[in-house]
Amino acid sequence: MGLNIFIDGAAGTTGLEIRERLATRADLALITLDEGSRKNADARRQALNDADFVILCLPDDAAREAVALIDNQRTRVIDASTAFRTADGWVYGLPELEPGQSAAIGDAARVSNPGCYPTGFLCLVRPLVRAGLVPADWALSVNATSGYSGGGKSMIAEFESGGETTALRGYALGLAHKHVPEMQKHARLAHPPIFMPAVANTYRGMIVEVPLPLQAFLRRPSLATIETTLRDAYRDSPVVRVAETSDDPGLVRIEDDAGTDRLTLRVCGNGDTGQARLIATLDNLGKGAAGAAVQNLNIMAGLDQTLGLNL
Repeated sequence: MGLNIFIDGAAGTTGLEIRERLATRADLALITLDEGSRKNADARRQALNDADFVILCLPDDAAREAVALIDNQRTRVIDASTAFRTADGWVYGLPELEPGQSAAIGDAARVSNPGCYPTGFLCLVRPLVRAGLVPADWALSVNATSGYSGGGKSMIAEFESGGETTALRGYALGLAHKHVPEMQKHARLAHPPIFMPAVANTYRGMIVEVPLPLQAFLRRPSLATIETTLRDAYRDSPVVRVAETSDDPGLVRIEDDAGTDRLTLRVCGNGDTGQARLIATLDNLGKGAAGAAVQNLNIMAGLDQTLGLNL
């Protein structure tokens, strides 16, 4: 018998992506509700409690409500909203974050799926902070651009109806984006990073950049040291890869990892001036959302973490 999976919010962009990855797997059985039953509180409660694993693809308040409806100790939850990403009692679902993080996810009853922007930022920064190469109290900044599918159905409709014709637009200009707290907490920073997000007129894909003034740090690490540290951190990861400097094409595109569930890191910069430009590319709906949820489900179920992923 396969594990019973209920995707609450399966009609949304992320939910549909997760469903597509799970639908053909013989080791899983999807619990589904028709349109009428999805809006029936009793039917939804039943589905939540019948499942071995629940994946929540809901707005924050609805995700909190769904968790409260689960009244047994057996059902395990992966939440794709921002509701629990800094909450006590929840394990942060980025297996590559720390040594032992994957094991913690495997043992967890409640896992919070990371945000797409924080995934790129944390994979670039956390190993360097952990190694003492980047000071935890440094005022970091991160510039990132996502495909418009990251905005959900309303933004997709806006761009695809011809209502938005600009190539790129910045937002969250008040520097209070909801992803900032999880970036600060899980990178273990003393100060929130300055986060500058934007949306590009392309359906999917993401590029995340962190500039580093290496010459200003106490240890003054070289570009080679930064790259080696990242490479060592992800040496055993089947999902995160560090591009070889010699293979760098000289251009990085937002679509470089679109359509996949992987994440690619690059270390660029100028060794003479001691300036680094760290770059992560990923798919905002892949490793940034649905792919990450499937990876976490596999880990929690004791399966190969890459099952159903496109790497």
